[in-house]
Amino acid sequence: MKPKRKLRVLVVDDTAIYRHAISRILNDEPEIEVVGTAANGRIALEKIAELRPDVITLDMEMPEMDGLETLRQLQKHHPEVYILLVSHFTDQGADLTLKALNLGAADFVTKPAQNSSLAENLKYLRTQLLPKIRQFEPKGTWKALALQGGYAGEIKLLKSVFPRPKHREVIAIGVSTGGPQHLSNLFAQFPSDLPQAVLIVQHMPPLFTQKLAVQLNQVGTVPTHEAIDGEPVVCGKAYIAPGDFHMEVVEKGGNRCIRLHQKKPENFCRPSADVLFRSVAQVYGPKAVGVIMTGMGRDGLKGSEALRKVGAVIIAQDKATSVVWGMPGNVVKKGLADAVAPLDKIYATIKLFVA
Repeated sequence: MKPKRKLRVLVVDDTAIYRHAISRILNDEPEIEVVGTAANGRIALEKIAELRPDVITLDMEMPEMDGLETLRQLQKHHPEVYILLVSHFTDQGADLTLKALNLGAADFVTKPAQNSSLAENLKYLRTQLLPKIRQFEPKGTWKALALQGGYAGEIKLLKSVFPRPKHREVIAIGVSTGGPQHLSNLFAQFPSDLPQAVLIVQHMPPLFTQKLAVQLNQVGTVPTHEAIDGEPVVCGKAYIAPGDFHMEVVEKGGNRCIRLHQKKPENFCRPSADVLFRSVAQVYGPKAVGVIMTGMGRDGLKGSEALRKVGAVIIAQDKATSVVWGMPGNVVKKGLADAVAPLDKIYATIKLFVA
């Protein structure tokens, strides 16, 4: 068998210490090769044809050509290259990151705190970078075209016996890599009179989930906000789990309410889709729809098993329109999905199971 070639990475950052640190961390991995570095976007674009990277780590704030403009040029001329953003954990950094994710960047990591030691910074960067880099395969075939209405994939029903259409009260969504852009696409599909509540776990840190809620509230017609502990779950509204908090639904005084907590991460995630899905299975039973979208890892798999046991419907995003087919792929391979759908037909698929 021909050995799998190394993942080729180009490191782009205007700060020499970050170029060196990121390169050092990545070159320590036998399956990764840093093929070059660049101090700004203009230099990076000049090097791409020669270096042929699979992934670019892209700083957002650089002179001459910043991260956003670099990303626009990359999406126009090199859409096959995965972009991993490297962002400051600030209000401005979060805004820039979300704009970049909506332009087609695949994922992001935040830079370490400035008051940390060099050893702490390297440990933090290694922990953040390596899982994100490893999710990409050499010469990925995912294209932004799938998100622009140019994808003609079909809905695939996977079960020989399908759940009968019935009244369903909640749509629970688990999503990670590529989530902000994909969620915006999905929210544009929702009608203004959506009869279900929408509960979302997106793997993002604090501040970023707040910005995402604002974005989704502006994109679609479904009122959306970051969830508040104790608030009631209301049909026709959407709730996003805050970064670093698990989100559950609980019965309280005859009402269904949000419960936020900081119990240990599951699947290295907090918030975790498994935590949300299990609570939805317990509270809503067969009146729920679980949607597992693009993302790395296995989060949502055990939660989907819980939903399956109570007769809820499970829909997985297809491989062609996923940035990374980890989360939905694991659910499909386990035989838990009722249907697999391209991104632009997820809500149409939901409607197949709703009376």
